[in-house]
Amino acid sequence: MQIKTHFCIVLFNTIVLASHAHEKVDVFKPDTHSHAEFGEAKSVRYLLYDVNPGEGFNLRRDVFMRVANLVKFLNDDEPWVLVLPPWGRLYHWKSQDLNQIKVKWSTFFDLASLREHIPVIEFEDYLTVMGEEVVEEIYYLQRYKEGWTNGKWEEKMDIRDCIDRVPYQKDEDGKWRGWFFGYENVYAKKFACLSVQSEAGNMKSFLMKNTTSRSVMLERAEQVIHGQYSEFSSMSVMLDRAEQLIHGRSGQHSTNYWDARRSMVFAKHLRDIGDEFRREYLDSTDENDKTVLKSWTQMKKNHGEAKGGPYISVHLRRKDYLYAHKEQVPSLKYAAKQIKELLKKNKLKKVFIASDCDENDFETLKGFFKKAEIYRYKPTQEIREKYKDGGVAIIDQWIAAHARHFVGTYVSTFSFRIQEEREILGFDPETTFNRLCSESEEECEQPSKWKIVY
Repeated sequence: MQIKTHFCIVLFNTIVLASHAHEKVDVFKPDTHSHAEFGEAKSVRYLLYDVNPGEGFNLRRDVFMRVANLVKFLNDDEPWVLVLPPWGRLYHWKSQDLNQIKVKWSTFFDLASLREHIPVIEFEDYLTVMGEEVVEEIYYLQRYKEGWTNGKWEEKMDIRDCIDRVPYQKDEDGKWRGWFFGYENVYAKKFACLSVQSEAGNMKSFLMKNTTSRSVMLERAEQVIHGQYSEFSSMSVMLDRAEQLIHGRSGQHSTNYWDARRSMVFAKHLRDIGDEFRREYLDSTDENDKTVLKSWTQMKKNHGEAKGGPYISVHLRRKDYLYAHKEQVPSLKYAAKQIKELLKKNKLKKVFIASDCDENDFETLKGFFKKAEIYRYKPTQEIREKYKDGGVAIIDQWIAAHARHFVGTYVSTFSFRIQEEREILGFDPETTFNRLCSESEEECEQPSKWKIVY
C-alpha cells in the first residue's frame, strides 16, 4: 500500500511541477502512465470539499486535515487528488477594501510541503485539468433528522431528503448551480444530501462503492470528525467533550492527525515577514532560539529543544469573545496584570500581542506597562493587499509561536494553532498550553496538553 501511495504522489507532483513551467497548466492524463507496483493503471480521481460559510480560518485548517487523511486512505487503493478550496468570504476577514475571494492556498501555505503528505492541486488547476468548469457529483453532508439512535453514537451514512435549505439549485438545463468559491460558471452534474455520522476516514467506503465519477465534492465537510484513523480503539472517548468532537483530540493524538498538521507549513513569504519582525523588534532568530525549521518529514524534535525568543507572546481575543465568552475574557487591566507576572517569572522585558482589538484598546493595554516593551504586528498596505487578512493572521501566529512563553485565549482555534506550531518546533509544553484568566473565574482551567505524536 505504501508503494502505491508513494507512486501516486510522486507521479502527480512530477506532472504538476512540469505544468507550472508553462504559462498555462497543461492538461494531464495520469491514466496513460503505468507502474510495475501499481498493477493496471487507474484514472486519477479528484476530491473537492467546502465548509460552512460561518466557520473561521483556523477551523477550516482543521477540516483540511480530516479530508486530507481521507485522501491518504483513498490512495491506498486508487489515485485520488485533493482539490484545495479557494479561500474567501470568511467571517473574521473584515477588511472591506480587499478583494478576498478566489484566494489560492499557495498564498498561505507551502504546497510542496502539503504534497509530502498527499497529492493536492489548486482549484483553478483542477478546472484546467477537467477541461470544463464542472464538478461531477456533490454530496451535501448533513446531520440525521432524528438525531442519534437511542442517544448513542454509531457510524452510519445514508442518502436522505435534504433537511435544511441547500445553497444549490437546478437550472433549466438540469445543471446544479451554487457558490463555487466565486467562480460563476462552475456547475455540478449531480447533487444529493447525505446524512452522516462518521469519522472522516470512514467516508472512504462510501466513495469507493457508491460513485465512479472522476470528481466528487463533499459540501459541509466539517460534519465528519477526525476519529482515530483505526489507530486507537474507542470512538466513545471522542464524545466526552464537544471540544474533542471539533478538534479530534482524545487524550492521545493519532500520527495521521499530526502528519497532516505538520505538512501545513506556512508559505515562506509569510514566514520571512514574521522572521524579519522578530529580528528587528524582538531580538529573535531561529539560530539563537533553537527553532530552525527543517522538512517536516525529517523534523522530530523533543520537548524542550526549542528555547524561543526573549519575549512573551499573548493571544488576546476581543470583539465577539466579549459577549460569546464574557465569563472567560479578562479586562485589559487584568490581562496586563497576568502578563506582568509572566514577564517577572521569565525575567523578560518584551511582549508580543496578537489580537483583534482595535488601536484604542491596544494603547490602553500598553498604558498599564511602565517598563516592558509591548509590540504588535502592523502590516503595510502592500502586504495587506497581497496576502489578505489570512496572511496577516498567519504572520501573527508565526511570531507568537516563537516566543519563550505563550499564553492564549479560552477555547480559541487561533490559540490552538499556535500551540500546535510550538509542539512542532519543540517547546516545553509548560510554556505553550496556557491561557489568560478572567476576574470572574473562581477556577481558571488551563488548556489540555495535546502533545505531538510522531
